[in-house]
Amino acid sequence: MTHEHARLRLKTWLFAVVVVFSNVFGNFFLKRGMPPALATPLEYITVLFHPWVALGVLLMIVWMLSRMALLSWADLSYVLPMTAVGYVLVAVVGKVLLNEQITMQRWAGIGLIVAGVALVSGGSAPQTAHPGTKTVGAGQ
Repeated sequence: MTHEHARLRLKTWLFAVVVVFSNVFGNFFLKRGMPPALATPLEYITVLFHPWVALGVLLMIVWMLSRMALLSWADLSYVLPMTAVGYVLVAVVGKVLLNEQITMQRWAGIGLIVAGVALVSGGSAPQTAHPGTKTVGAGQ
């Protein structure tokens, strides 16, 4: 493994961690800060300035930017399964931090997602493109 290849793998893993955790906690803070009901469209705008909601929006912006960056060099078929662990973490955060009730049916669905991710990504390495190299389908 070349130094450049090792650097790219490390960068891919770091960005994947940022993508997963900014998504999980961005959604957590949005949920925590949202009032039970909003009656008018103006209330949806004003709620953006509540501290927890604003933090959630900021984390979701970080999520989108880091996901865009990650997808710019790593294969979609690698990124999506790798970041799907976020589904499990969202359920755990909802259960632990928001006291949400998660049924056995939902846990089974989460288990199926994890099993699917394991099947899709089992043993395959990220097919990352080196900067400046053309990948199949790029620019077409």
